[in-house]
Amino acid sequence: MTPFLHLAHVNVARGENIVLHDINLSVNAGEHIAILGPNGCGKSTLIKTITCECYPIAQPDTTVSIFGRERWDLTELKKRLGVVSAELPGRQTLTTTGRDAVLTGFFSSSTLWPNLTVTEAMRTRADEVLEQIGAVPLANKPVGEMSAGQQRRIMIGRALVGSSSTGSDRQMLLLDEPSNALDIAAQQDLRDLLRRLAQQGTGILLITHHVSDIIPEIDRILMMKDGRIVADGPKSELLTAPHLSALFRTEVHLTQKDGFHHAW
Repeated sequence: MTPFLHLAHVNVARGENIVLHDINLSVNAGEHIAILGPNGCGKSTLIKTITCECYPIAQPDTTVSIFGRERWDLTELKKRLGVVSAELPGRQTLTTTGRDAVLTGFFSSSTLWPNLTVTEAMRTRADEVLEQIGAVPLANKPVGEMSAGQQRRIMIGRALVGSSSTGSDRQMLLLDEPSNALDIAAQQDLRDLLRRLAQQGTGILLITHHVSDIIPEIDRILMMKDGRIVADGPKSELLTAPHLSALFRTEVHLTQKDGFHHAW
């Protein structure tokens, strides 16, 4: 499979504290992976390292390769990385329509500024993505008038618009706690959408501390604790009550239904 990400011996500091310790991770395009761990374990810093918002400590054996390259023009890289977080890109996004918000993914901008040129091919691709994510009715609706779940759907479209579904530019979604601030119905809608995208071949790298966010199509689990990857393997082996109890440092009970796991 085409490589998406390769990290070797990556250490990252935030201020004076080292928050990621000796991270070694390889991800292929099209893989479905969940990174699971308690708050403060370094999950979001790992995403920021992948997107070059944080940089590793320079060491001889450290390697960061994204889409097979170690050096990138960050403007171009941001167009290739489909990142979805719990926050909108900027307050200007609130007054942008759903279609235009998707189009901003071509430019990694918060809105369609006057200096940006949108081509017909871009508009066609945006309409394809709106269809793909089931958001055609939101095309002309301002993002600020949408529910949190609708906004998250549009941000997923924004993340997908710059990539294709096959080849070296295969779609990869990086989702950082995507169900935060969503009610039960919106969480279910989000999981249904992610399932459909996964079944269509979109790669998913999901960061969460909610076991119920892990859709059935995710088959690989990484567990993080104290800034380290402490486990990496098949979901069937790692998503167990003993492993979760050790990870979250509390007694965890686990049930499974229709491919989803629920913990309490």
